[in-house]
Amino acid sequence: MTRFATLVPMPLPDSALDTLRERLGADQVLTQPEDLIPYSFDGTAALQQLPRCVVFVRSAAEVAAVLELAQRTRTPVVTRGSGTGLSGGSLPVRDCIVLCTVRMNRILEVDRANLTLSVEPGATTLQVADAAAAVGLFYPPDPGSMKISTIGGNVSENSGGLRGLKYGITRNYVMGLEVVLPDGEILTTGNKCVKDVAGYSVKDLFIGSEGTLGVITRVLLRLIPKPAAKKTMVATFGAMDAAAQTVSDIIAARIIPCTLEFLDRMTIRCVEDYARIGLPLDCEALLLMETDGHPAQVEDEARQMAEIARRNGSKEVRIARDEAEANQLASARRSAFSALARVSPTTILEDATVPRSELARMVRFVEQVAAKYRLRVGTFGHMGDGNLHPTFLTDERNHEEMERVHAAFREIFEEAVRLGGTITGEHGIGVAKKEFLPGFLGKAQMRVTRELKRVLDPNGILNPGKMFD
Repeated sequence: MTRFATLVPMPLPDSALDTLRERLGADQVLTQPEDLIPYSFDGTAALQQLPRCVVFVRSAAEVAAVLELAQRTRTPVVTRGSGTGLSGGSLPVRDCIVLCTVRMNRILEVDRANLTLSVEPGATTLQVADAAAAVGLFYPPDPGSMKISTIGGNVSENSGGLRGLKYGITRNYVMGLEVVLPDGEILTTGNKCVKDVAGYSVKDLFIGSEGTLGVITRVLLRLIPKPAAKKTMVATFGAMDAAAQTVSDIIAARIIPCTLEFLDRMTIRCVEDYARIGLPLDCEALLLMETDGHPAQVEDEARQMAEIARRNGSKEVRIARDEAEANQLASARRSAFSALARVSPTTILEDATVPRSELARMVRFVEQVAAKYRLRVGTFGHMGDGNLHPTFLTDERNHEEMERVHAAFREIFEEAVRLGGTITGEHGIGVAKKEFLPGFLGKAQMRVTRELKRVLDPNGILNPGKMFD
């Protein structure tokens, strides 16, 4: 078994805090408990831990200075953007430094000639998308939290989104990274070349590494031409199986929609109560379907998808009349989590991914598990790529109920793996799923993962306790 240096967190001495203030500026270092509370949790329910301090960095040099001090004092460092993560990946550990990158939020360059964009990690996903759109280009990854999630967090979690079926996920758009290693050394990997096979693809080690291997300080992203046209539709169904079959038939017809999302009955009702979009309440499932590209292709694909939905018993196919209505329909899916969160004190949103052929079976299994453990659940997600978001509505103060929630998720993850799927499609491992990782990866892959961590972070200061112990 791989051995790591044992990291026993010790409170930072006052002299070390003084050093941080000198290097970063007093206004860049928070130490008072009331100031630390907003940084003691992320988007994951029922998890909280006060850090020792929070530091705001504005450059790679400042990140390096923090990490050099952390190495000397053996202080754990947890990197944080907006804190929207849903697996506890940016949750502080005891006596740690929270290294917050939100003030590194500049768009550094938009290169139209090479279709690239260079950006600091604290810029939001929406900032990146808007900067690309301003010059007629397109950055496709669109996590549900894109208005507030940061690009550094997107890369660290390898975030997905509604357009993942057609356009892929964050990894598919990262061409280069600047990363500060745990000892303070600055590493640059990747470039603007479309083809580059010189050596190992080092940048790919850091994509999805959840802040355990280095601190991302600059990202070079690939952009693509903006689609000329788009059409958005919503189809409703009396049965989940009919919605799932519609998805299968659309793919079988060699149509790859931009978006192919679904909401179950519970989620539809919560969204309509929350957003008043005008969704029908007499259906079991709803599909949000969107096609984009050349205008003629869009018209043809939209027509075919509507026909396929009706052939599978769709009760109604509603086609957006204009961009405003299309955005309104898309907001039904984007507001699903917020809508469900209003129902109970605690909302636990998870993600499990299965092959598309197993979607209907998996959705039924989630419903059965919820009934077995006497829990309320709303399920929505990216039906086009098999990524489900079973969301349990509970109360973390009810410890007995939380035990039932945990047991239910264990069965859901086990079933997803049994069906050929995975324990997470986009939220990451963090602390929420690390107990399931060894069983999913197997001994060889876990050994390699641990070895990579040991080589890059031998003292284990970066995000300790995340992904694995």
